[in-house]
Amino acid sequence: MSVTSPSQAGTYRSGFACFVGRPNAGKSTLTNALVGTKVAITSDRPQTTRHTVRGIVHRPDAQLVLVDTPGLHKPRTLLGERLNDLVRSTWAEVDVIGFCLPADQKLGPGDKFIAKELAEIKKTPKVAIVTKTDLVDSKALAAQLIAIHQLGLELGIEWAEIVPVSAVADTQVGLLADLLTPLLPAGPALYPDGDLTDEPEQVMVAELIREAALEGVRDELPHSLAVVVEEMIPREGRPADRPLLDIHANVYIERQSQKAIVIGAKGARLKHVGTTARKHIEALLGTPVYLDLHVKVAKDWQRDPKQLRKLGF
Repeated sequence: MSVTSPSQAGTYRSGFACFVGRPNAGKSTLTNALVGTKVAITSDRPQTTRHTVRGIVHRPDAQLVLVDTPGLHKPRTLLGERLNDLVRSTWAEVDVIGFCLPADQKLGPGDKFIAKELAEIKKTPKVAIVTKTDLVDSKALAAQLIAIHQLGLELGIEWAEIVPVSAVADTQVGLLADLLTPLLPAGPALYPDGDLTDEPEQVMVAELIREAALEGVRDELPHSLAVVVEEMIPREGRPADRPLLDIHANVYIERQSQKAIVIGAKGARLKHVGTTARKHIEALLGTPVYLDLHVKVAKDWQRDPKQLRKLGF
Protein backbone atom coordinates (compact mmCIF):
# COMPACT_ATOMS: atom_id res chain seq x y z
CA MET A 1 0.00 0.00 0.00
CA SER A 2 1.41 3.40 -0.88
CA VAL A 3 1.42 6.09 1.78
CA THR A 4 2.31 9.78 1.43
CA SER A 5 5.07 10.42 3.94
CA PRO A 6 4.88 13.39 6.32
CA SER A 7 8.12 14.74 4.90
CA GLN A 8 6.48 14.91 1.47
CA ALA A 9 3.57 16.76 3.01
CA GLY A 10 5.97 19.03 4.92
CA THR A 11 4.24 18.25 8.22
CA TYR A 12 5.83 17.17 11.50
CA ARG A 13 3.75 14.58 13.33
CA SER A 14 3.70 13.35 16.90
CA GLY A 15 1.46 11.00 18.81
CA PHE A 16 0.92 7.71 20.60
CA ALA A 17 0.66 4.20 19.20
CA CYS A 18 -0.08 1.23 21.44
CA PHE A 19 0.77 -2.40 20.76
CA VAL A 20 -1.91 -4.83 21.87
CA GLY A 21 -2.29 -8.58 21.56
CA ARG A 22 -2.53 -11.67 23.62
CA PRO A 23 0.31 -12.57 25.99
CA ASN A 24 3.66 -13.41 24.38
CA ALA A 25 2.76 -11.92 20.97
CA GLY A 26 6.11 -10.10 20.73
CA LYS A 27 4.93 -6.63 21.76
CA SER A 28 7.81 -5.78 24.11
CA THR A 29 10.50 -7.10 21.75
CA LEU A 30 9.02 -5.02 18.93
CA THR A 31 8.88 -1.91 21.13
CA ASN A 32 12.58 -2.31 21.99
CA ALA A 33 13.50 -2.85 18.32
CA LEU A 34 11.70 0.31 17.19
CA VAL A 35 13.16 2.46 19.98
CA GLY A 36 16.61 1.00 19.38
CA THR A 37 17.29 0.13 23.01
CA LYS A 38 15.77 -1.85 25.85
CA VAL A 39 12.85 0.01 27.42
CA ALA A 40 10.53 -2.98 28.04
CA ILE A 41 11.52 -6.28 29.62
CA THR A 42 11.05 -9.43 27.58
CA SER A 43 10.68 -13.09 28.43
CA ASP A 44 9.49 -16.29 26.81
CA ARG A 45 6.94 -16.46 29.62
CA PRO A 46 3.53 -15.00 28.77
CA GLN A 47 2.15 -12.01 30.70
CA THR A 48 5.59 -10.57 31.45
CA THR A 49 4.55 -6.94 30.95
CA ARG A 50 2.58 -5.63 33.95
CA HIS A 51 2.20 -1.94 33.18
CA THR A 52 2.29 0.36 30.21
CA VAL A 53 5.79 1.19 29.04
CA ARG A 54 6.40 4.19 26.81
CA GLY A 55 9.22 4.02 24.27
CA ILE A 56 10.02 7.10 22.18
CA VAL A 57 11.03 6.86 18.52
CA HIS A 58 12.68 10.04 17.18
CA ARG A 59 12.49 10.66 13.42
CA PRO A 60 13.27 13.72 11.28
CA ASP A 61 9.58 13.94 10.36
CA ALA A 62 7.91 12.70 13.52
CA GLN A 63 8.03 11.60 17.14
CA LEU A 64 6.31 8.26 17.65
CA VAL A 65 5.57 7.34 21.26
CA LEU A 66 5.01 3.58 21.58
CA VAL A 67 2.92 2.30 24.46
CA ASP A 68 3.61 -1.37 25.18
CA THR A 69 0.70 -2.88 27.11
CA PRO A 70 0.23 -6.11 29.07
CA GLY A 71 -1.26 -8.97 27.07
CA LEU A 72 -5.05 -9.08 27.16
CA HIS A 73 -6.09 -12.43 28.65
CA LYS A 74 -8.81 -14.23 30.59
CA PRO A 75 -8.06 -13.03 34.13
CA ARG A 76 -7.78 -15.50 37.01
CA THR A 77 -6.72 -12.99 39.67
CA LEU A 78 -7.40 -9.42 40.74
CA LEU A 79 -4.03 -8.51 39.21
CA GLY A 80 -5.20 -9.98 35.88
CA GLU A 81 -8.40 -7.93 36.00
CA ARG A 82 -6.45 -4.73 36.69
CA LEU A 83 -4.02 -5.43 33.85
CA ASN A 84 -6.92 -5.91 31.40
CA ASP A 85 -8.49 -2.64 32.59
CA LEU A 86 -5.13 -0.94 32.00
CA VAL A 87 -5.01 -2.22 28.41
CA ARG A 88 -8.53 -1.03 27.59
CA SER A 89 -7.99 2.40 29.11
CA THR A 90 -4.81 2.76 27.01
CA TRP A 91 -6.70 1.98 23.78
CA ALA A 92 -8.98 4.94 24.42
CA GLU A 93 -6.07 7.40 24.69
CA VAL A 94 -3.83 6.62 21.69
CA ASP A 95 -3.79 7.82 18.08
CA VAL A 96 -3.20 4.43 16.45
CA ILE A 97 -3.48 0.80 17.61
CA GLY A 98 -1.05 -1.91 16.50
CA PHE A 99 -2.58 -5.39 16.87
CA CYS A 100 0.28 -7.91 17.22
CA LEU A 101 -0.36 -11.44 15.94
CA PRO A 102 2.48 -14.00 15.90
CA ALA A 103 3.21 -15.52 12.49
CA ASP A 104 3.94 -18.94 13.97
CA GLN A 105 0.55 -19.43 15.65
CA LYS A 106 -2.83 -19.71 13.96
CA LEU A 107 -5.45 -17.19 14.98
CA GLY A 108 -7.10 -18.44 18.12
CA PRO A 109 -9.97 -17.51 20.46
CA GLY A 110 -7.75 -14.99 22.28
CA ASP A 111 -6.94 -13.13 19.05
CA LYS A 112 -10.59 -13.08 17.99
CA PHE A 113 -11.68 -11.85 21.43
CA ILE A 114 -9.30 -8.89 21.17
CA ALA A 115 -10.28 -8.22 17.55
CA LYS A 116 -13.97 -8.03 18.53
CA GLU A 117 -13.11 -5.43 21.17
CA LEU A 118 -11.04 -3.47 18.65
CA ALA A 119 -13.97 -3.52 16.21
CA GLU A 120 -15.94 -1.47 18.76
CA ILE A 121 -13.33 1.33 18.57
CA LYS A 122 -14.45 3.04 15.39
CA LYS A 123 -12.30 6.15 14.95
CA THR A 124 -8.80 4.99 15.89
CA PRO A 125 -6.76 3.58 12.96
CA LYS A 126 -5.71 -0.04 13.41
CA VAL A 127 -2.61 -1.71 11.98
CA ALA A 128 -2.33 -5.50 12.00
CA ILE A 129 1.29 -6.42 12.79
CA VAL A 130 2.36 -9.99 12.04
CA THR A 131 5.25 -10.62 14.44
CA LYS A 132 7.93 -13.34 14.62
CA THR A 133 8.09 -13.81 10.83
CA ASP A 134 11.60 -15.28 11.24
CA LEU A 135 9.96 -18.41 12.68
CA VAL A 136 7.92 -19.36 9.56
CA ASP A 137 8.37 -19.93 5.83
CA SER A 138 6.77 -17.78 3.14
CA LYS A 139 3.83 -20.15 2.65
CA ALA A 140 2.84 -20.07 6.34
CA LEU A 141 3.29 -16.28 6.41
CA ALA A 142 1.03 -15.84 3.38
CA ALA A 143 -1.65 -17.99 5.04
CA GLN A 144 -1.47 -15.86 8.20
CA LEU A 145 -1.76 -12.61 6.22
CA ILE A 146 -4.85 -13.93 4.44
CA ALA A 147 -6.39 -15.09 7.75
CA ILE A 148 -5.87 -11.64 9.31
CA HIS A 149 -7.37 -9.92 6.27
CA GLN A 150 -10.37 -12.26 6.50
CA LEU A 151 -10.73 -11.60 10.24
CA GLY A 152 -10.99 -7.88 9.52
CA LEU A 153 -13.71 -8.48 6.90
CA GLU A 154 -15.71 -10.67 9.31
CA LEU A 155 -15.66 -8.10 12.12
CA GLY A 156 -15.87 -4.93 10.06
CA ILE A 157 -12.31 -3.82 10.86
CA GLU A 158 -10.63 -1.89 8.07
CA TRP A 159 -6.92 -2.44 8.66
CA ALA A 160 -4.94 0.71 7.82
CA GLU A 161 -2.06 -1.67 7.07
CA ILE A 162 -1.15 -5.34 7.49
CA VAL A 163 2.60 -5.49 8.12
CA PRO A 164 4.78 -8.59 8.62
CA VAL A 165 7.84 -7.93 10.80
CA SER A 166 10.57 -9.69 12.74
CA ALA A 167 12.01 -7.69 15.62
CA VAL A 168 14.66 -10.36 16.25
CA ALA A 169 15.87 -10.41 12.60
CA ASP A 170 15.22 -6.65 12.17
CA THR A 171 13.00 -7.34 9.16
CA GLN A 172 10.64 -4.51 8.15
CA VAL A 173 10.87 -2.83 11.56
CA GLY A 174 11.78 0.46 9.87
CA LEU A 175 8.92 0.00 7.41
CA LEU A 176 6.50 -0.37 10.30
CA ALA A 177 7.65 2.99 11.70
CA ASP A 178 7.22 4.50 8.22
CA LEU A 179 3.64 3.22 8.05
CA LEU A 180 2.65 4.23 11.59
CA THR A 181 3.95 7.79 11.24
CA PRO A 182 1.36 9.09 8.70
CA LEU A 183 -1.41 7.89 11.02
CA LEU A 184 -0.30 10.31 13.75
CA PRO A 185 -1.74 13.81 14.05
CA ALA A 186 0.29 16.85 13.04
CA GLY A 187 1.96 18.46 16.04
CA PRO A 188 5.23 19.32 17.78
CA ALA A 189 7.48 16.83 19.58
CA LEU A 190 6.08 15.63 22.92
CA TYR A 191 9.42 14.72 24.54
CA PRO A 192 12.91 16.27 24.44
CA ASP A 193 15.27 14.99 21.76
CA GLY A 194 17.26 12.04 23.09
CA ASP A 195 14.65 10.80 25.59
CA LEU A 196 13.90 7.12 24.90
CA THR A 197 11.32 6.50 27.63
CA ASP A 198 9.45 8.37 30.36
CA GLU A 199 9.72 5.47 32.76
CA PRO A 200 11.17 6.46 36.19
CA GLU A 201 14.63 4.93 36.70
CA GLN A 202 13.45 3.14 39.84
CA VAL A 203 10.67 1.38 37.91
CA MET A 204 13.04 0.35 35.10
CA VAL A 205 15.56 -1.01 37.61
CA ALA A 206 12.81 -3.07 39.29
CA GLU A 207 11.76 -4.41 35.89
CA LEU A 208 15.33 -5.42 35.00
CA ILE A 209 15.60 -7.33 38.27
CA ARG A 210 12.28 -9.06 37.60
CA GLU A 211 13.39 -9.97 34.08
CA ALA A 212 16.53 -11.62 35.44
CA ALA A 213 14.50 -13.45 38.09
CA LEU A 214 12.05 -14.76 35.48
CA GLU A 215 14.66 -16.65 33.53
CA GLY A 216 14.88 -20.36 34.22
CA VAL A 217 12.24 -20.66 36.93
CA ARG A 218 9.41 -23.15 37.00
CA ASP A 219 6.32 -22.51 34.94
CA GLU A 220 4.10 -21.61 37.87
CA LEU A 221 6.43 -19.05 39.39
CA PRO A 222 6.71 -16.04 37.00
CA HIS A 223 3.27 -14.61 37.76
CA SER A 224 4.05 -14.79 41.47
CA LEU A 225 7.16 -12.61 41.18
CA ALA A 226 7.14 -8.88 41.91
CA VAL A 227 10.05 -6.55 42.58
CA VAL A 228 10.12 -3.30 44.56
CA VAL A 229 13.20 -1.08 44.68
CA GLU A 230 13.29 0.34 48.21
CA GLU A 231 16.09 2.85 47.66
CA MET A 232 18.78 3.97 45.22
CA ILE A 233 21.47 6.10 46.88
CA PRO A 234 25.03 7.07 45.89
CA ARG A 235 27.66 5.52 48.20
CA GLU A 236 29.08 8.19 50.48
CA GLY A 237 32.79 8.88 50.56
CA ARG A 238 33.50 7.63 47.03
CA PRO A 239 35.91 9.63 44.81
CA ALA A 240 34.20 11.56 41.99
CA ASP A 241 35.82 9.37 39.33
CA ARG A 242 34.76 6.12 41.05
CA PRO A 243 31.07 6.51 42.03
CA LEU A 244 28.97 3.60 43.26
CA LEU A 245 25.18 3.44 43.44
CA ASP A 246 23.69 1.32 46.23
CA ILE A 247 20.39 -0.29 45.19
CA HIS A 248 18.31 -2.16 47.74
CA ALA A 249 15.42 -4.19 46.34
CA ASN A 250 12.97 -6.84 47.49
CA VAL A 251 11.82 -9.75 45.34
CA TYR A 252 8.33 -10.77 46.46
CA ILE A 253 6.76 -14.18 46.01
CA GLU A 254 3.38 -15.47 47.19
CA ARG A 255 4.25 -18.57 49.20
CA GLN A 256 7.03 -19.63 51.54
CA SER A 257 7.63 -22.75 49.40
CA GLN A 258 8.59 -20.51 46.44
CA LYS A 259 11.43 -18.90 48.35
CA ALA A 260 13.79 -21.82 47.82
CA ILE A 261 13.14 -21.73 44.06
CA VAL A 262 14.17 -18.07 43.80
CA ILE A 263 17.16 -18.34 46.14
CA GLY A 264 18.46 -21.70 44.85
CA ALA A 265 20.95 -24.09 46.43
CA LYS A 266 23.23 -22.14 48.79
CA GLY A 267 21.92 -18.89 47.30
CA ALA A 268 23.34 -19.65 43.83
CA ARG A 269 20.22 -18.72 41.87
CA LEU A 270 19.67 -15.39 43.61
CA LYS A 271 23.36 -14.57 43.12
CA HIS A 272 23.00 -15.26 39.38
CA VAL A 273 19.88 -13.07 39.25
CA GLY A 274 21.80 -10.26 40.97
CA THR A 275 24.80 -10.54 38.63
CA THR A 276 22.62 -10.57 35.49
CA ALA A 277 20.42 -7.69 36.65
CA ARG A 278 23.39 -5.59 37.78
CA LYS A 279 24.98 -5.70 34.31
CA HIS A 280 21.75 -4.44 32.68
CA ILE A 281 21.22 -1.80 35.38
CA GLU A 282 24.78 -0.48 34.99
CA ALA A 283 24.25 -0.29 31.21
CA LEU A 284 20.98 1.58 31.77
CA LEU A 285 22.28 4.06 34.35
CA GLY A 286 25.87 4.37 33.14
CA THR A 287 27.34 3.94 36.62
CA PRO A 288 28.74 1.07 38.75
CA VAL A 289 26.11 -0.50 41.00
CA TYR A 290 26.02 -2.50 44.23
CA LEU A 291 22.80 -4.50 44.15
CA ASP A 292 21.38 -5.82 47.41
CA LEU A 293 18.51 -8.31 46.88
CA HIS A 294 16.20 -9.86 49.47
CA VAL A 295 13.40 -12.38 48.90
CA LYS A 296 10.18 -11.81 50.86
CA VAL A 297 6.77 -13.47 51.01
CA ALA A 298 3.65 -11.38 50.31
CA LYS A 299 0.95 -14.02 50.73
CA ASP A 300 -1.35 -14.34 47.68
CA TRP A 301 -0.49 -10.77 46.61
CA GLN A 302 -2.08 -11.17 43.16
CA ARG A 303 -5.51 -11.50 44.82
CA ASP A 304 -5.10 -9.09 47.73
CA PRO A 305 -6.05 -5.42 47.03
CA LYS A 306 -3.88 -4.19 49.92
CA GLN A 307 -0.82 -6.10 48.75
CA LEU A 308 -1.40 -5.01 45.14
CA ARG A 309 -1.35 -1.36 46.22
CA LYS A 310 1.85 -1.93 48.20
CA LEU A 311 3.51 -3.49 45.15
CA GLY A 312 2.40 -0.67 42.85
CA PHE A 313 -0.63 -2.12 41.05
